[in-house]
Amino acid sequence: MPLLQLSTTLSLSPAEREAFVAFVTDRYTEEMETTAGHVAVTITELEPSAMAIGRATDGPLLFLDAEIREGRPFERKRAFAVAVMEHAVAELGVPNPNAKVVFTEHAGENMMGLDRVGGDWAAE
Repeated sequence: MPLLQLSTTLSLSPAEREAFVAFVTDRYTEEMETTAGHVAVTITELEPSAMAIGRATDGPLLFLDAEIREGRPFERKRAFAVAVMEHAVAELGVPNPNAKVVFTEHAGENMMGLDRVGGDWAAE
């Protein structure tokens, strides 16, 4: 179960949040070759004083902390990260330097729901 946690200084409408969650989910499933049923996405909206980055420019910040199963190639992770950042810039008005993504990888057995424990990732 990937957990894709977005933190931002944007103030999004419910429709904007739903559209962004759908975009992130769709891009994740496409780039990471998986299904959407287990993808978890959160959006946390914070006051500007609660987020900072040294090279930020004026405008909103958006950070994605992607907790994912280990094993996917760098190229897949990079493609997903770039797609999310480009969308944030083009659709939400986040300046390029203010969009960041970090991946934390976990063994499949460390990713679980009540009904299952994840396994190792393997390319199809």
